[in-house]
Amino acid sequence: MDDRISRTCIATAALILVSLVSARRGVAGDAAPFAARTGLELASAAAQSWSPDARLVYVENDDAVDGGGGSVRWGYLFYSPAEDRARVWSVRGGRIAAAENLDMRFDAPPVAAGWLDSGPALAAAEQGGGAAFRKASGAKLQSMLLMRGAFSEGAPDATTWTFVYSASGAPSLFVVVDATSGKVQRTWRG
Repeated sequence: MDDRISRTCIATAALILVSLVSARRGVAGDAAPFAARTGLELASAAAQSWSPDARLVYVENDDAVDGGGGSVRWGYLFYSPAEDRARVWSVRGGRIAAAENLDMRFDAPPVAAGWLDSGPALAAAEQGGGAAFRKASGAKLQSMLLMRGAFSEGAPDATTWTFVYSASGAPSLFVVVDATSGKVQRTWRG
């Protein structure tokens, strides 16, 4: 399979995962929003217990995002080559709120170790068109997802944050931010 088809498959799998996670979102309750990196240590420890070769391949907000890039719940997807499986851990309030294997194949490359946290990445997306789109259309930020090799045409191996802004009656705005430099790589409506 050539690289372009592989990236398309990864992007399709990511969009399916966004739909699955969105369907599981619940009421935030009394938990405080936190940045994506805050739950990473707990999720990583759980993943290493599951399989020592587990590698982080995807991060997404599991609940609404606040204005500073925090969410009360984050999902961390790990892939294990030894298990040939993917498993997701959802962290809320400093605890694992859910853990489950995915029934779909998700052999994706690991994200880069030095990725920007959700707050600085959101600030870049807002400056790169998100704030203007929200103001003009009444849109809300629906999803923040971190992964490597899916929506970055110019640098297919780059780890990126993808932000999805949704507005009633208008196509969504997608903003892709390089998770290392914080620069907006591309935007599109769809």
